[in-house]
Amino acid sequence: MHWIYLSPHLDDVALSCGGLIWEQAQAGNSAEIWTVCAGDPPPGPLSPFAESLLARWQTGLAASALRRQEDLLACRAIGASAVHFPVPDCIYRAGSSASNHWYASEQAIFGDLHPEEAHLVDSLSQEIASRLPVGASLVAPLALGGHVDHRLVRQVVERLESHHRLLFWFYADYPYVLRAAAELSTVTNGFQRTIFPISPAGLSAWEAAIAAHASQVSTFWPDLAAMQAAIQAYCLQAGGIPLWQNQNPNRA
Repeated sequence: MHWIYLSPHLDDVALSCGGLIWEQAQAGNSAEIWTVCAGDPPPGPLSPFAESLLARWQTGLAASALRRQEDLLACRAIGASAVHFPVPDCIYRAGSSASNHWYASEQAIFGDLHPEEAHLVDSLSQEIASRLPVGASLVAPLALGGHVDHRLVRQVVERLESHHRLLFWFYADYPYVLRAAAELSTVTNGFQRTIFPISPAGLSAWEAAIAAHASQVSTFWPDLAAMQAAIQAYCLQAGGIPLWQNQNPNRA
């Protein structure tokens, strides 16, 4: 089988599905991680919020290029190939005035897609549809937690579901899923859940893929040991990695 995983950011699929992709590769399947928001920042100043994130990541203005390199290492750890789309992370995106940043706070990045970006849903759905291999399984985020870039990818996939007869799966956005039990129940109503077991070797590969995103570890954990403990606990509690399928997609 050919699996295509859609990742809002360069670490989301590694965080949510890394062990599963390793297991699929070991079984002889091929997997690609297509990261939507992997582009460089546009010219112009960054918002103070974006600058604070770059300082925490200790990347400076080379953040996007460095993170793409981290993604290549992560994909290598789990046996996937990488595709990077040119859309910048939401923290960089702005209006016609480069100083008019649309997502310049923690609150904003967990809000709605800015109206001036509505065109992204159409353009991305068309581009992804044109690049999908025949017979591939497409795996996308449920958009738990409401991050605007996760919502963007989910809207793109809903557009694809309506017009393309593909096999769609959805993954729980880790670590947002840890705080979104009620939301998970709501958004997967009418979906069928399948649990994919993860072996000890798959768990180790999963941890290695997350560790490869070195600039991002501090976003969620104080150190690598804490990350490993958290992933092990999540995998044990879930019994592996769950994916969901919509039993009643609205197909045109």
